[in-house]
Amino acid sequence: MTRYAYFEGAFVPIEQAQVSIMANAFNYGAGCFEGIRAYWNADEEQLFIFRGLEHYQRLLRSAHILFMELNLSATDLIDLTCQLLRMEGFCEDAYIRPLAYKATEGIGVRLHGLDDRLAIFSVPFGEYIDASDGAKAGVSSWRRIDDNAMPARSKITGAYVNSAFAKSEALLHGYDEAIVLTQDGHVSEGSAENIFLVKDGRLITPPVSDNILEGITRQTVMQIAGEELGISTDERKIDRSELYVADEVFFCGTGVQVVPVVEIDHRPVGAGVMGPVAKRVRDLYFDVVRGMVPRYREWCVPVYPG
Repeated sequence: MTRYAYFEGAFVPIEQAQVSIMANAFNYGAGCFEGIRAYWNADEEQLFIFRGLEHYQRLLRSAHILFMELNLSATDLIDLTCQLLRMEGFCEDAYIRPLAYKATEGIGVRLHGLDDRLAIFSVPFGEYIDASDGAKAGVSSWRRIDDNAMPARSKITGAYVNSAFAKSEALLHGYDEAIVLTQDGHVSEGSAENIFLVKDGRLITPPVSDNILEGITRQTVMQIAGEELGISTDERKIDRSELYVADEVFFCGTGVQVVPVVEIDHRPVGAGVMGPVAKRVRDLYFDVVRGMVPRYREWCVPVYPG
């Protein structure tokens, strides 16, 4: 249960973290956010924030795009998050949601010259997609918003209505998740996660220029697959039909973590079960995020005093 929030410069009970209905962010979606996970390591009785510094660096980049000045460094934000998690006392996996938003009250759409505020809260959190045997996905009729319309590399709150359209369509059609295409018809990503194909022992993923979020989990997967498993990654445009003939497909992201895709548009992917590459990547990823692989221990920020 969530009890506290860091809200506009102070730690307060969660019920006191309230934003006016007149706020610019509420009316126009003018805000940005991050999703960060913290993982409980039972053997060490420690909660680790995974790649928190990189997430907060991305939040500050998103804020910069929105003409925001938070006057806090990524290190400052890590320290605040550790304090918040210690106040909550979580001894389980948790999800952390920082939000930067335009708090100015009134009518009128713009980004500059407004009051910028910050809030952070956290919740106990398990699986984002309930598909332990693999997800079923459908290619969405909704296209991914273009960078010249809404910057995809910034996690802008209002932009996620695009993701919500795709996700709801997928769920209503009986799928677990959507796959969205760019305006020119190439594979972009899931509704809220990056996507990888496996073909002939190599990973393939869309380039950052195809309107994807520059995912921290995406970068983590490419790095650990290359360094630990000897699996290289090709970043290139992907045609829709390549999804149907891939050996394996999987989603990755902070929320979804690593989830194999076993069916796309009613066609089985490979053998229709989790493939060997996805399993190796997923198993390794879960060891890394819990601080169990010394080579990547620096990515894991301990919350509780040692």
